[in-house]
Amino acid sequence: MRKTKVGKSCDISMKVKKEVWERDSHRCVLCGSPNALPSCHYISRAQLGKGIPENIVTLCDKCHYRLDHTVERENLLAFVKAYLDGFYPNFTDEQRKYHKGEF
Repeated sequence: MRKTKVGKSCDISMKVKKEVWERDSHRCVLCGSPNALPSCHYISRAQLGKGIPENIVTLCDKCHYRLDHTVERENLLAFVKAYLDGFYPNFTDEQRKYHKGEF
């Protein structure tokens, strides 16, 4: 089965995972747990969020669940956005999304 351009753009490569892992000091950016993975999209794949360092953070399973499935979502997303903006101050949310014709 072939991946679409959108699917490839939203996937997180090993190179990106390594870069994010280093940037996030090998810990969940929300709780500090070392049992975390660089696999969380700030702008979700469903919203065409790219698999780029500017859109990915390291989260533990518990915090990833909290971000995706609880009433804390809005506040946690605001925290993650501020965190990412600290590293990439001129990077917009639109740049974090796949747009037709890109790749």
